[in-house]
Amino acid sequence: MFHRLNAFLKTIVPVVAAGLCFIDSATCLAQQVPDTVIREEGIEYSNLDGVQLQLNLCRPKTGDGPFPAVLCIHGGGFRAGKRESYDGLCVKLAERGYVAATITYRLAPQHKFPAAVHDTKAAVRWLRANAEKYKIDPNRIGVTGGSAGGHLAQFLGVTANVPQFEGTGGNPDQSSAVTCVVNVYGPSDFTKSYGKSVDAHEVLPLWFGGDLSTHRALHIQGSPLYWVTPNAAPTLCIHGTEDKYVAYEQAVWLVEKLQAASVEAKLLTLEGAGHGFKGMDAEKAEAALFEYFDSQLKK
Repeated sequence: MFHRLNAFLKTIVPVVAAGLCFIDSATCLAQQVPDTVIREEGIEYSNLDGVQLQLNLCRPKTGDGPFPAVLCIHGGGFRAGKRESYDGLCVKLAERGYVAATITYRLAPQHKFPAAVHDTKAAVRWLRANAEKYKIDPNRIGVTGGSAGGHLAQFLGVTANVPQFEGTGGNPDQSSAVTCVVNVYGPSDFTKSYGKSVDAHEVLPLWFGGDLSTHRALHIQGSPLYWVTPNAAPTLCIHGTEDKYVAYEQAVWLVEKLQAASVEAKLLTLEGAGHGFKGMDAEKAEAALFEYFDSQLKK
């Protein structure tokens, strides 16, 4: 979540989740989009006060479906990042028989919490509203994200049917519930981020409009840990023990609380890994993501 990425993310897309490219998005796509995949970009899924929110979509070229779907949510500390960072993963998911979408959402400090939450909810509703067009099974929608995107993915998993987070992003007749979550080093309790993350003191006040001393209630409200119920979606957390931006214990707390609520939850611990997996850690995380989605969405 808490990288100082603003300038960097505007020029090149980093690896913030397993399986993404180490090169720019255009080169990545040129190398990765096979003939078996249909890719569409710049599809509007919501429009709020003139802010056009778009997604890129990948799906299998053949087959009658309906296919399970996966929504991908980029990281960047709620203030930066681009949907294109997940283009490579979406192609790989489409090759495996999924409809995969990566979204743009509103960023801080211009758009504070819960704007990004509202946008991810709208994206899930859009997938359901367009299920027939894109051969999506509306009963099999998973979500993943890295860092801030991991938080937003997790928030979807624990706040289904909570009216205050739905927003007005379109398709209100559709549900924003998700079937399962793969949370890649996303924070779970913002009240314990300060002093444990190298830049929480910079990032969180931008998103919440203040720090713990002035906006503690919002920090609690925005933390997935406090929304866990027995109705939460099954979850896989993937986290490194040497993460300096989102402490490893954030994943431990979340998985333990989900399990205590009788929700299926697992934690893949990557010993010695930091924030932004590389090499073998990235490969392990990607393999675990595919395996988990297959187990949950292809039953």
